[in-house]
Amino acid sequence: MNKNSNHLKTLALVCVLGLAQPAAHAHHAFSAEFDAEKPVELKGKVTKLELVNPHSWLYLDVAQQDGNVANWGFEFGAPFNLKQKGITKASLPIGSEISIQGFRAKNGKNFGYAVTTTLSDGRSVKTGGAQDAPGAGSGQSAGQ
Repeated sequence: MNKNSNHLKTLALVCVLGLAQPAAHAHHAFSAEFDAEKPVELKGKVTKLELVNPHSWLYLDVAQQDGNVANWGFEFGAPFNLKQKGITKASLPIGSEISIQGFRAKNGKNFGYAVTTTLSDGRSVKTGGAQDAPGAGSGQSAGQ
């Protein structure tokens, strides 16, 4: 019985340690939130850039066919990776016009995953961070 008790204590310790991992390791896969069958390409004006871990977010106002404006949010990669590619708040100021190629969220709302972002200066940068996303690993930037 003592042997079984030690095994249970070890198993409990392993479970507790597994749950104590930092939130940054609780990383979702591309396919959990985004639809590889629904590509999007949008142009708009930057309204906000959040450089936060584990995923940064960029928001932009997009003119709709009916004349209304819709605000979209796009998931980007981690801030450190973006900085290595030249993406900072200075390179994406509020009001700058950009275009994004990526994939729409599965929930159908105005959210997506940004694979490539073309900045107002013409540079195209791979801005996504998910390893399992379509187009991941096809280079850092077409304009560099």
